[in-house]
Amino acid sequence: MENEKIISELSFKAVRSSGAGGQNVNKVSSKVVLTFDLKNSQALTEEEKLLVETKLSSRLTTDSVLILNCDEDRSQFRNKELVTKRFLELIKNALIVPKIRKATKIPKSVIKKRIKDKKNLSEIKQSRRKPDY
Repeated sequence: MENEKIISELSFKAVRSSGAGGQNVNKVSSKVVLTFDLKNSQALTEEEKLLVETKLSSRLTTDSVLILNCDEDRSQFRNKELVTKRFLELIKNALIVPKIRKATKIPKSVIKKRIKDKKNLSEIKQSRRKPDY
């Protein structure tokens, strides 16, 4: 995965931010909307696309487009940086292939020790009983 190549495929759109902010919010488009078309991406291989699509299926549209918003800062430039950083982190985490878990056997020595301890405890409890006449 090459960051520069992926960043070149991103499209940004500046929108007016919602919420409180006074007169500034009515005239400044500081919210940034990032869109990434996963199907038509040249930066990712087919295997990587499939992996990202399965991991981020809940965040993709029906056309396999990822949309991220950022309106945390009053600056459009800072919001663009934040949303790009968040996008790259999301893609990086989606491309991590989990390790395959190998089933392990319980060692025979551990089983023997457990049975020996059970017998030992049983004998201790037997010795505490009152003798039967």
